[in-house]
Amino acid sequence: MSKPIDVICVGEILIDFIGQQRDVPIEETRDYHRYLGGSPTNVAMNMARLGLTPRLVCTTGRDGFGAYMLEKLQENGLSLASVKQLDDEPTSVIFVSQTTGTPDFIPYRKADTQITADQLPDELLAQAKIYHTTCFALSRQPARATIMDGARRAKEAGCTLSIDVNYASRVWPDRKEAIETIKTYCSYNPLVKVSEDDIARLFGDEVAQEKVFDFFHQAGVEIVCLTLGSKGVKLSHKPLGKEATRIELPAKKIDVILDATGAGDAFWSGFLFAYLQEFEMERCLKIALSLAAIKLQNVGRLPQNVDLLSELLGIS
Repeated sequence: MSKPIDVICVGEILIDFIGQQRDVPIEETRDYHRYLGGSPTNVAMNMARLGLTPRLVCTTGRDGFGAYMLEKLQENGLSLASVKQLDDEPTSVIFVSQTTGTPDFIPYRKADTQITADQLPDELLAQAKIYHTTCFALSRQPARATIMDGARRAKEAGCTLSIDVNYASRVWPDRKEAIETIKTYCSYNPLVKVSEDDIARLFGDEVAQEKVFDFFHQAGVEIVCLTLGSKGVKLSHKPLGKEATRIELPAKKIDVILDATGAGDAFWSGFLFAYLQEFEMERCLKIALSLAAIKLQNVGRLPQNVDLLSELLGIS
């Protein structure tokens, strides 16, 4: 029986207030524009944009920002069936600097952390091919317990798991707790995306890339994507009982970067899209890098005036 949901994205939905002064810190940013954000939300929106069927599992406040979120989700063809609204918690927001590098941010979190078990019934998990989440989503309770239990049940239901290890101490101050949670999630053999900045925050600035790959492989992960910003990406693939193979590709050349916010989410959306097509790993990475490059040249969401599907499927 084919599964009707390509990806369940469970985790944070946020209002991104992105600064309008380029390459200045938040304390010097005067003006902000509002965008729908949150890493799992971005991935779900991108997947819908690519013609797939995602399901976003998230929680907002029943307020003006929450109403804006629901409107934008519907505009982009996403189901609201697993979106919960709360009367007693405000919608989460995050202020982000506009930069060509790693953005600075200040989160104000309430409703996004309130993901509960009723949003992830077994019937939903049985319909999905991939179950995706983030470290940001796992950083707070009750979302953490809900997502971790959902991951276990999703694995039992035959889902491929996925995680963006977007760790930041500002979001998850207890690094030891974060590492233990990540290791437990990795025991279900998810597809792993982690950035150079993420590993510096999680393991320290001096950790070698080989040690990062070893950490995830020893935890039970076969496929690890390490994104390196302008230097491209490294992928380590270690099937059970076999030696690891490595693929390294350069980033796409871009003349003008307008906004790096969401570029990692675009990369992972492209990778998951290609993975679902059962493409070989190198082609998955090329498609991921291409979608990230498109995002870097646009502020906010992926552009509507580009035939993304034709462009990505043309990459061999």
